[in-house]
Amino acid sequence: MTPAPIAIRVEHLTRRFGAFTAVDDVSFDVKRGEVFGFLGSNGAGKSTTIRMLCGLLRPTSGQADVGGIDVSLDPEGVKRRIGYMSQRFSLYELLTVDQNIRFYGGLYGLSGDRLARRRRFALEMAGLVGREDVLSRTLSGGWRQRLALGCALLHEPPILFLDEPTGGVDPVSRRDFWRLIDDLAQAGTTVLVTTHYLDEAERCDRVAIIHGGRIAAMGPTRELKQALAAREPQDDPDVLPTLEDVFIDVVTRAATVTTSGSAA
Repeated sequence: MTPAPIAIRVEHLTRRFGAFTAVDDVSFDVKRGEVFGFLGSNGAGKSTTIRMLCGLLRPTSGQADVGGIDVSLDPEGVKRRIGYMSQRFSLYELLTVDQNIRFYGGLYGLSGDRLARRRRFALEMAGLVGREDVLSRTLSGGWRQRLALGCALLHEPPILFLDEPTGGVDPVSRRDFWRLIDDLAQAGTTVLVTTHYLDEAERCDRVAIIHGGRIAAMGPTRELKQALAAREPQDDPDVLPTLEDVFIDVVTRAATVTTSGSAA
C-alpha cells in the first residue's frame, strides 16, 4: 500500500520571545487526511506552534512546509491553502450568521455560484439553516464553534488547523464537533488540532504530547498509554519521567470532563 503523502512537515522548529523559548526544536510530520493531535496543558507551546504553521508568526529557526509551501518564505501562500480556527470565537458578534458567512466568503475571494454553494454548506454543516438572521453573539458556545468551523472551511482548504476548538463548550457539543472533524478527515482533509482533553486526543490518528515547548512523546494514543504503563523504575530517567508528568497533568485536567461526559 502506498503511504499517504505528507501534508505538513516540521523540522527543528523553534520560537523564542527574548530569553523565553516557547517552542523548542520541534519536529514532526502529518500525512494527508490524517487527524493529528497536539496534547498538552496551557502554555505548553501548542498555540505558538500552530501560529507559526499558519504563517501568523515567524519562526526563530527551523523549517515548516504546509501543503508544499515553506511557511517562512511564503506565509501568504500558506494562508490561502489552509483553514484556521482559533481557540476563541473569532467571528463578528454584532453580525448575523449569514453576514459572517458572506463576509468571510468575500475575504476568501468567493463570489457568485461558488459563494452560494459554500454558504449552503456552512449553514447545513453548522445546523443553522433557518437561523441565518440571528446575531452571532446570541448563539450558544457549541453553535458558535460550528459556525466558526463553517467559515474556516468556506474556501475548501485541504489543511485545517483547529486550536482548542471545543474549549468552554458542553460535552454533547464537543462530541458533535468531533463527528464533524471525523467526516472532514474521511473526505480527505488534513486536520491538526490542539487540545488538553485526553478523550479528544484519543479521537486522533496520532498524538504529539508537548510539554515545556518540546515534544515529549509521539504516536497513537494507545501506544503511548501502553508505553507509560510498562515503564519500569530503571528505564531512561531523562525521558520517561517527563512523559509521565505530562500524562498526570493532562489526566488531572481531563478528570472533570470524563466524569461529566465523554466526547467519544
